[in-house]
Amino acid sequence: MSGSKEETVIRKLLDSADIKINGDRPWDIQVLNSGFYQRVLSGGSLAFGESYMDGWWECPALDRMFTRLFENRVHEKAGTVIKSAPWAGLKALVLNAQSRAKAFVVGKRHYDIGNDLFLAMLDRDMNYSCAYWCDAATLEDAQRAKVELICRKIGLKPGMRVLDIGCGWGGFIKHAACEHGARILGVTVSREQAEYVKAECCEPDVRVELMDYRDLNGAFDAVVSVGMFEHVGHKNYRTYMRTVHRCLKPKGLFLLQTIGGNRSTKSLDPWVEKYIFPNAMLPSARQITEAAEGLLILEDWQSFGHYYDKTLMAWYHNFIANWARLKANYSKRFYRMWTYYLLSCAGGFRAKMNQLWQIVFSNEGIEGVFRNSDHFFVSE
Repeated sequence: MSGSKEETVIRKLLDSADIKINGDRPWDIQVLNSGFYQRVLSGGSLAFGESYMDGWWECPALDRMFTRLFENRVHEKAGTVIKSAPWAGLKALVLNAQSRAKAFVVGKRHYDIGNDLFLAMLDRDMNYSCAYWCDAATLEDAQRAKVELICRKIGLKPGMRVLDIGCGWGGFIKHAACEHGARILGVTVSREQAEYVKAECCEPDVRVELMDYRDLNGAFDAVVSVGMFEHVGHKNYRTYMRTVHRCLKPKGLFLLQTIGGNRSTKSLDPWVEKYIFPNAMLPSARQITEAAEGLLILEDWQSFGHYYDKTLMAWYHNFIANWARLKANYSKRFYRMWTYYLLSCAGGFRAKMNQLWQIVFSNEGIEGVFRNSDHFFVSE
């Protein structure tokens, strides 16, 4: 049976990734509302995500479906036939969406939505960034391995003064203070995160502030930033690196962990920007190194984006397992939104659409650095 012109276009795009409309495989899409085709053709990736949130289509294995979409570059093919509004790209060029005045927006709209959600989804130490699964079998072990890897990379020793930019719920802070005796200042734009760390980490040498990174000053032996640089924005990358340079002692090290993009862009996917991370964007390797040029010296660059797929799937399974007690506080539409978020991101990392980097910079260069195949250490 022939369908509308819009249906023909959508079917052809999905066929290029071996995804069938109303097929019987886990990655096939089941269309439940015939308006789906016109809606997606008119609204692109934003409409694709919103129509899923509204229950217009189903897919038993969203992560596998997205992996096929990204591996076959369907998003690029769609750009020739789907007319999406150019406002997002134009806005990113003209406006500074991550200015001081807007710095706390992502805290209110994402990180403050409910600690009960993140407690149910994350590991015990509430690490909301890619885990390090090298020798780990569980999320708990993989997240602990990640923060310990960071401690080794910066050569953390008792008494060192460390700045954590974007400290989250304090996963690194608690480990570095309790296990290594570090003195730490953590800053965040999330009120819920700040209050949580203050309540959970009672170490005398830990301080947490609700603060924009641009207001930072002081002299620190090391600076760490995990999963925060994605909120800085291309207009502010250089300002961010100047802040790190200003706060880092001459012989200090800066570790940056960030999701990265394969290309330099100035905007984020419109669905993710609207519903998950407002005003966010993914830096490219070029954007990071250009921002640091003349300020910081690149010492090491490790890529382990394949571990983010596994991390996101672990978060998804925790979310599903705990939904029965979460649903009193969150709607069914939120459930579909959060599922779409976690599984689309997992599919993206599986398809190498995005990367995850740990990058070590120094202020003036250091001696005695050695590496093996999987770790970077600073000699005693």
